[in-house]
Amino acid sequence: MIDAGRWLVIANGLAGIVALYRHFFPAANPTTVALTLLLLILVLAANWGLRYAVVASIAATALFNYFFLPPIDTFTIADTQNWVALFAFLGTAIFASHLSNRIREETDDANCRRREAEMLYRLGRQLLQPESVAELLNFIPSSVATAFNSPSVTLYVADRDRIYLSDSRRISAPSTTPPTPAATGNSDTNRAAIVRELREAMLQPLFRPAPDGHPTAIPLHIGVRPSGALLLEATTLSRETMEALSGLVSMSIERADALENSARSEAAQESERLRTALLDSVTHELRTPLTSIKASVTALISQPALDDPARADLLTVIDEESDRLNHLIEQAVEMAQLDANKVHLELRPQPIAPLIQAAVAECLAAHPGRDLRVSLSATLPNVLADAAWIHKVLTNLLENAVKYSPVNQPIFVAADRQAGSSNLLAVSVADRGAGIDPFEQEMIFDKFYRGQGQRERISGTGMGLPISRAIVAAHGGAISVTSQIGHGSVFTFTLPLARP
Repeated sequence: MIDAGRWLVIANGLAGIVALYRHFFPAANPTTVALTLLLLILVLAANWGLRYAVVASIAATALFNYFFLPPIDTFTIADTQNWVALFAFLGTAIFASHLSNRIREETDDANCRRREAEMLYRLGRQLLQPESVAELLNFIPSSVATAFNSPSVTLYVADRDRIYLSDSRRISAPSTTPPTPAATGNSDTNRAAIVRELREAMLQPLFRPAPDGHPTAIPLHIGVRPSGALLLEATTLSRETMEALSGLVSMSIERADALENSARSEAAQESERLRTALLDSVTHELRTPLTSIKASVTALISQPALDDPARADLLTVIDEESDRLNHLIEQAVEMAQLDANKVHLELRPQPIAPLIQAAVAECLAAHPGRDLRVSLSATLPNVLADAAWIHKVLTNLLENAVKYSPVNQPIFVAADRQAGSSNLLAVSVADRGAGIDPFEQEMIFDKFYRGQGQRERISGTGMGLPISRAIVAAHGGAISVTSQIGHGSVFTFTLPLARP
């Protein structure tokens, strides 16, 4: 139906040009008529192809001879020059039709390549989203089907010996053992055929466009090793696009696999680091009070005739080391509760000054010789906080300042609105200790981590700062440190202001 309509349009076009110059412009030069007919032929070649243009060229040559070359209304040509003009017109029309058709085909091919490049670009962006290999393998078929307008896409992965379909169903490859007659059926036969076809496509050394009516099979390679294959239904792709699609899918799978391996490696390293740190903490911190308690109890049992002052000293050691051991266990329990989000905060508006004063008073009671200087504004707004947990943060920061600074140096505690923020209050604890190396300033907030220059000299578990950070984060604030080697450190945490 379309061909008949086009032939009718061509016939009407030629007849219209002949009628135009025969009846309305009878004095027109034959060259003008020839150029008009040639223009029609070029339009046909550019839009409908070479087949229509060649037939129109032959018909136009006959009409040009019959109606415009003398003698008129006959196919006889009296002048030899007109023979030359006629064949020149025919040759020009056919050659120009060929060039115009070639330009049209190259334009169509360029547009097809551009569309395929755009599809590959969109597909590449989509394949960067999944982070795990399993998620990516289920995501690839549907993404390829959407990008290339394919009704069905099948992905075969050799390492897992599985196929993934564009409707996110995953089918295991058939077993190598013969199935029983009751288990066989059309579904198993189709799956086996698909897997066999994909395995064959995976081993193909070249990218071959599929014959008409057949699905397009694309082998996947990681380096020189075959890794799988793609099967696209009702889609025709150029060889270059098949190569690009194969490389894109292979690289995305390799990237996700590398990220997953890297994450597993980092997790294993972190687990090993935490295990080592925990063992180190247990060795140095838990064993010390246990050793003291054991020694004191042994002395009390083995020497029943001890005088009262000696017995009192041993009982005091047992009491102090028991408190120390209990404190270590409490820290471990608190850290576990904070990690599991099992801590219930009773947030309510309250002034920060009494919390700071209580923590400072407790620190002075434990270390009566220390110089603690508190600087608080008289107009501090209320904060939204849980008093008991914020007391733990202040106590941890003050204990660290006392531990890691000389006895004759003061410790400064201050609180004020955070600069540049209208809804946060900043509390800082500053000391004049040895300071912290820049590369360690973020690591000291990790569980069980202790500064390299202090871990052998000063006892500790490495849990105080991680607990403080978890508590502050649960309040909606943040904690940070500013330090300079030889000049001390300033720990600052923020709390949200209570709304009126």
